[in-house]
Amino acid sequence: MKIGIMSDTHISKKVSKLDGIMESCFGDIDLLIHAGDYKDIEVVEYLKKSKDFIGVYGNVDCNSIKSLLNEREIISIEGYRIGIYHGHGKKGTTIERSYNQFIDDNVDIIIFGHSHQPIVKTMKKTLMLNPGSLINKRRERWFSYIILNIKRNNFNVEINFFDDL
Repeated sequence: MKIGIMSDTHISKKVSKLDGIMESCFGDIDLLIHAGDYKDIEVVEYLKKSKDFIGVYGNVDCNSIKSLLNEREIISIEGYRIGIYHGHGKKGTTIERSYNQFIDDNVDIIIFGHSHQPIVKTMKKTLMLNPGSLINKRRERWFSYIILNIKRNNFNVEINFFDDL
């Protein structure tokens, strides 16, 4: 299964900005995961229509988004348990908060966002994935997203960086 991972789109106008991104970055994926901070309900609706979609809400998302999505999710794909959480909160760093959300859930992979900083690393035997942002890179040099390919008993992670689409 080929999974596209994105977060922190922060789009409040021009949802059509996603047209080029969906085709060039996620044209051949089987599933799209978004780790929160869409900012506008139209972004969630657009993504749901575009691909098989799983998402969680982030700290800047409005009540209409929160009524459609959960704060955290756990899914199973090819025998791997994957936790999804935006990463917001008050105690600890973003990666620590994300890890702690699933500390008792026996997940293999945690997908999170919030910091806009792309991360691929292990933490206490759990793979931690933050795709950064495709649209709002903040202080990062490049825009970024992740492609996760999962097969039974193996997976690979591809982080993609670019200047502009």
